[in-house]
Amino acid sequence: MDQPADLGALDGVRVVELAQWVFVPVAGALLADWGADVVRVERLEGDPYRGLATQGIGTDSGGVNLSVALANRGKRSIALDLRDEQGRAVLDELLATADVFLTNFRPGALTRLGLDAAALRERFPRLVYARGHGYGARGPDADLPGYDSSAFFARGGVAHVLSPPERDYPISQRGAMGDRNGAMALAFGVVTALLRRERTGSGSVVDVSLLATAMWTLSSDLLSALGGGQPRPVEGRGGGPNPLVGTYRTKDGRHIQLVFLEADRYWKAFCQLVGRDDLAADPRFADLKTRNAHRDACVAELDTEFAARTFDEWKALLAGIDAPWAPVQAVEELLTDPQVIANDYLGEVAVEDGSSYRLPTVPVQFDERPPPLRRAPEHGEHTEELLLELGRTWEGIAELKDAGVIP
Repeated sequence: MDQPADLGALDGVRVVELAQWVFVPVAGALLADWGADVVRVERLEGDPYRGLATQGIGTDSGGVNLSVALANRGKRSIALDLRDEQGRAVLDELLATADVFLTNFRPGALTRLGLDAAALRERFPRLVYARGHGYGARGPDADLPGYDSSAFFARGGVAHVLSPPERDYPISQRGAMGDRNGAMALAFGVVTALLRRERTGSGSVVDVSLLATAMWTLSSDLLSALGGGQPRPVEGRGGGPNPLVGTYRTKDGRHIQLVFLEADRYWKAFCQLVGRDDLAADPRFADLKTRNAHRDACVAELDTEFAARTFDEWKALLAGIDAPWAPVQAVEELLTDPQVIANDYLGEVAVEDGSSYRLPTVPVQFDERPPPLRRAPEHGEHTEELLLELGRTWEGIAELKDAGVIP
């Protein structure tokens, strides 16, 4: 029997999120996408990410803060002063209702607040305690602050392997690359721990770091290093022994990426497609071994061939071969890519005032559908609602306001 379209896989799961910026909040957003009630606990002055101006999608957008919207969609927000005993008591009441505690506060801060893993799991043995780190839960740098540009991109080796050796400085990272990859891993860990709890009755501590995420991303380079080799520096063309794996420039200055890993399977058909049977018959290019031995000559022939047609002409021509290739697209071209549209990889968030905006959807789909997107909460938007759910009276809520514990 088909399930109702609005039934989320995590309906009935409550997540209490004490986190800021991007990495761990995005993990909370992914859990909210699939139906979890994610209660976002913010300090009175709000998550500093709310004030970040970045790429025209933050406070510098002139409209919806899309950075915050993407990281916090579908959640509820309560603002508390956790330095006050009354605010800390409210958090304890929330934790008593939680299945998951999600945080990226550093170990020292969590210990000072009495929110370290040992303390909470002693009180709530079924709680899944999930934390995101810069550099891991142990070791001399466990308590260091870490953003994705530092822990993932710089220390994790990503900047080094992606920067051509002739550059004076490494390339810069695109926004939150490590954060969003780490968030996927953390959400995966949380769901796995919830499944384990169903089988054992006990919660778990789930750890994901940005440093480990970088290492996993660079697994091929790490395997080379583990074998005593040195990762090959990035080349604009791709390099390697196979001329049919690489990027070629078209007549109008665009690029096509060929990924004919099984080169001998595709070589003859490719030559026929482009009207160059002479290349297929050339003994220098007869198979992978000979093409490697004459790689420069083969690449030169392909350079000449690609330079004879425009980007659109190449896309139309290559559509006639069942082989792996792709146009090198600009990000803005993704907005109209027919595959993006057909698969609902961009979703729309409807706002109560009748306006809307678009966000990327989570890469995971159930039954060929992405989850519905809901807007992110305003700072502390659900403070009173959540306090009432915890059994507080309006008189008690007013007292908390008067004491400056809530906004």
